[in-house]
Amino acid sequence: MKIAKTIRLQAQDFYISVLQDLVDNGLRFMLGGGFAMYHYTGIERDTKDLDIFCKPSEYPKILKLLGDKGYNTELTDVRWLVKIFRDDHYIDVIFDTVNNICTVDDTWYEHASSGIYEGIPIKYIPAEELVWCKLYVQNRERYDGADINHILLKYGKSLDWKRLLFRMDPHWHLLLAQLLSFQFVYPADYHDIIPKWLFDELVERAREQYDIPAAIEKVCRGPVIDQTQYETDIKLWNYKVSTIKTT
Repeated sequence: MKIAKTIRLQAQDFYISVLQDLVDNGLRFMLGGGFAMYHYTGIERDTKDLDIFCKPSEYPKILKLLGDKGYNTELTDVRWLVKIFRDDHYIDVIFDTVNNICTVDDTWYEHASSGIYEGIPIKYIPAEELVWCKLYVQNRERYDGADINHILLKYGKSLDWKRLLFRMDPHWHLLLAQLLSFQFVYPADYHDIIPKWLFDELVERAREQYDIPAAIEKVCRGPVIDQTQYETDIKLWNYKVSTIKTT
């Protein structure tokens, strides 16, 4: 127990040091992951790392600053992720999602929620963007549906549903599926949280799918939500990959 507590304190000291360096040098960032989940839901979990979000144009500045400060840095995946290390602890600096759909832009900062972490003024990614990102995490090893339901339960009445629909418009099926999940999980709460206009709009879209011809191209959009489990469809069954980019 003492060892585990020591490790947690070391990680916290690392996080505080990095965040203070970023604030002192005027670099923009937002917290996501477990810290944002706690901010919006009150659910506390033993996070293994800290997730920092920024625009793609901003992560090089963060890497350079922290590298100059003596931290180990890694350009993990130029498409969406870099890492900051100290000893056995690390911080993820995220500027996109692995499917390159949820790219961080200025609107994230405009709608970010303000807070304080260990005396340091910080911002959390907007709840709408948190849900947006999590709607695409539906793979075998990790499924974020329960996280989304908890966000909707605890923060749904304050959510900008029109902006979330705008984010999810190209992939609205995923939003409808999540709302049905929420109805199932919380039968006493969805009336007061999920706007009826939104549910009616998405159900009507689903109904209209049967009023139009079936797609000619055999497309599998599975890789948008799971990058491994739909390999058979692409490699053996000759489905084409969907690569829709949203704004």
